[in-house]
Amino acid sequence: MKLMEASPPDQGSMCLRFECPTCSHVMAMQTNPQETQMLASLGVEFQPAHGAPAAADAGSAPEYGAEGAPRWTDAAKKRLQRVPFFVRPMAKSGIERFAREHGHREIDEKVMDEAKGHFGM
Repeated sequence: MKLMEASPPDQGSMCLRFECPTCSHVMAMQTNPQETQMLASLGVEFQPAHGAPAAADAGSAPEYGAEGAPRWTDAAKKRLQRVPFFVRPMAKSGIERFAREHGHREIDEKVMDEAKGHFGM
């Protein structure tokens, strides 16, 4: 697993997103304040993989093309920001996967509604 995103500590908690370079499976992990403090005291530093979004960009939806991922409209990006930070990476990758599987080249609010219904939310 490769670390793709590491959010800065928010009220002591930190969100990490990992991705398998072979199968692209994504897993997220959230630390509680004590775990974050313990890791910091051990000198552990989390650096996202080369080319991965920086912590400040952790919730943004980049505009792809070359990798085949759909582009996000501004309205969809704004709506994605309303998703809680600790599940945002999983929601984003799930919506992108849904869009690719259903032939959408762009993610707008309509596609987000379709994905939401597909996932039963």
